[in-house]
Amino acid sequence: MLAFTNSTEKQSPTVIGAGCKLTGDIKTDHTVQIHGEVVGDIIAETVVIGRGGHVIGEIKTPVLFLHGTLDGSATVNTANIFNAAKMTGTLTYRTLNITGNTGLECKLEKHKQSDNKGEKK
Repeated sequence: MLAFTNSTEKQSPTVIGAGCKLTGDIKTDHTVQIHGEVVGDIIAETVVIGRGGHVIGEIKTPVLFLHGTLDGSATVNTANIFNAAKMTGTLTYRTLNITGNTGLECKLEKHKQSDNKGEKK
């Protein structure tokens, strides 16, 4: 069954399905779900990399859910890393939640205290 966005809906997720490979950058104000492969940078409100998902590039998002593989850096407010997730590169975060045995081989950088504007110092 397929779900489509109708004219009254203001948000719909971008979904890269299993078996699909996208080469290029993604920029959206909504959620991106990766179940296939993306070679490029992603800027989104929420990024979900599913168990079979693989991203090669840089991610900037307030919320990251990593079940699959990320080869690159990520700058996030909240990183949720799940069992069997793999990551190389640098993860810059404010809150880090790790569940289970992961394959993190990345550099972890906690955001420094910010001023009232929420900017990194």
